Amino acid sequence: MIKVTSPIEKQLEIAGRELKDVQDYPMDQLKSIIKEVGFECDFCARCCTREFNDHVFLLTDDTIRVMAIDSDSLEPAPYYELCDQYGRFYVSGYSLKVKEDGSCIFLNEKRCAIYEQRPLICRLYPYMLHREADEDGNIDWRQIAGLGQHGCYHNEISDDESEEIARQIKAYETGYLMQVKEFFKKAEEHFKKNGFKHVQSIYDREMRKFNKGDEITVFVLFNGDFIEHKVKKESTR
Repeated sequence: MIKVTSPIEKQLEIAGRELKDVQDYPMDQLKSIIKEVGFECDFCARCCTREFNDHVFLLTDDTIRVMAIDSDSLEPAPYYELCDQYGRFYVSGYSLKVKEDGSCIFLNEKRCAIYEQRPLICRLYPYMLHREADEDGNIDWRQIAGLGQHGCYHNEISDDESEEIARQIKAYETGYLMQVKEFFKKAEEHFKKNGFKHVQSIYDREMRKFNKGDEITVFVLFNGDFIEHKVKKESTR
């Protein structure tokens, strides 16, 4: 008998493969890229706006820290992974809200109001480590975001500094994929327990309504539980 793989099982498999690939990515190669790029922030603050970055996805530790500062600064991350047959969405984490002008809610006169407590992804930017499709649809590793569009490049970075940056990049990407895996595992349990199922056609229908201004229900996985939110499309999106 042919085994039918559910959408959730398929996503779990993909996340598992990506996690292994990230963990196997050569540290020496990553360190070499970091040293070659030699990025240094010039405080232009462009990376803190929707002009350059779609959203700031938070790991659970980041969420806890930011929530303690201002719980109203968070919103469900914008790309929902699942939708049940009743039109309710599910997503693996939170992101930072943005202001009407598209800048981060914590950006004040080109400075971060929570700089010492800023999320890990903000500390690492523009470095990253995940696979992405290029403009021709070819999927390959992407290690740098916005190269040449902001900041200063080709600065000298020591071996120790490049190794620490590389270590944190792997820590973030590993944490992200583990969070995604936990999300799909919890969703699988939740859906089975309540007789839910992911329905792509309903997902598409509800997203069309959402894009026209309708309110939707989004459940965010946080600390092992699904937290319910009501979401309406902002004018900046």
